[in-house]
Amino acid sequence: MTSEKFTFAGHAGHMLAARLDMPNGTPRAVALFAHCFTCSKEIVAARRLASGLADNGIAVLRFDFTGLGHSEGAFETTTFSSNVADLHAAAAELDRRGLTPTLLIGHSLGGAAVLRAAPDMPSIKGVVTIGAPADPGHVTHNFGAALASIAEHGVAEVQLGGRPLNIGQGFVDDVAAANLQPALAKLNAALLVLHAPRDHVVGIENAGEIFLGAKHPKSFVTLDDADHLLSKPADAAYAVDVITTWSRRYLPAPVETQVAKAPEGTLRVTETSPDSFAQTIQVGDHTMVADEPVKVGGTNTGPTPYGLVSAGLGACTSMTIRMYARRKGWPVDGISVDVDHGKCHASDSKAGNKIDCFTRTIHLTGDLDDEQKARLLEIADKCPVHKTLERTNEVVTKLG
Repeated sequence: MTSEKFTFAGHAGHMLAARLDMPNGTPRAVALFAHCFTCSKEIVAARRLASGLADNGIAVLRFDFTGLGHSEGAFETTTFSSNVADLHAAAAELDRRGLTPTLLIGHSLGGAAVLRAAPDMPSIKGVVTIGAPADPGHVTHNFGAALASIAEHGVAEVQLGGRPLNIGQGFVDDVAAANLQPALAKLNAALLVLHAPRDHVVGIENAGEIFLGAKHPKSFVTLDDADHLLSKPADAAYAVDVITTWSRRYLPAPVETQVAKAPEGTLRVTETSPDSFAQTIQVGDHTMVADEPVKVGGTNTGPTPYGLVSAGLGACTSMTIRMYARRKGWPVDGISVDVDHGKCHASDSKAGNKIDCFTRTIHLTGDLDDEQKARLLEIADKCPVHKTLERTNEVVTKLG
């Protein structure tokens, strides 16, 4: 992963501080991230989400809204609508760089902002909200007694997150008038709602309102006991895993990764781009991904080639056992197969050469006696992939 700092002009011409986290090789998607109210692009959750998504092949632009973090401008002059306008400016900057965004991700009030912005961004195919309010005016609950002072003086200092910030009447009026329902109704993108039931800052009922207001395709995934700011590394990592998996269904692959359908009976593997190790695997109507770990130059978007070989052995072993148990009527309630791949010394090799070794550990559940278990262990060795791996094979290579 590489990270680049730069600035771009926001809605009012102020220079906004941004950071672009890029995966190794060509990104399979480009995301624009909107941080939480009064936060910045460097908040822990934003950093962890961006780096995690970049490790999974998704480029992420995060930036400081006008008047926050390292961006220019006075925060007290901004509004919810100006935040949405800053998002449009950020999307235009990505487009100028040849990285047109297809995914919007918003945290807290940033989630409300991406919902408002998405219908006016034709390139967006997926929207993710994290702990977002269904009513942007929800944030004014944090202003307390300062609301009266803001109304009287036009601007007042409010303590938020242990630090003072000046809030203007324009923000209060604008956020109170904001209504997400029309934007949700016009949302022409898949929606993923992430929310924690124990979020004490933005209650879980907000997730329900957002979900019900949107059209399909839409998904909701709970963040369990995560706090509002996703301060625990495990919670941010879980959000990354969910977004990564979900996005593969709804975000189109870049043009160079789209694969012409292979002839019937042929498995076709096509590289994602010349700059990465990621591969798109097409088997009939099914598509998979292969890659290498980040530590060896990959982007970790899928299992390694040897991982796929091990998967074939494990799947075939389980299927073979199930077919036999089904035919015998034996009470096998569940089967799982662990496969470990490594190198071991060939017993008949005078030169001490090493060969590939696949170690299977078979887990069976059900009311089976020792004799049945032993027989099923023998049946595992009759797995066709097992037999293929143990035979001497030949690979014929030709140019197409």
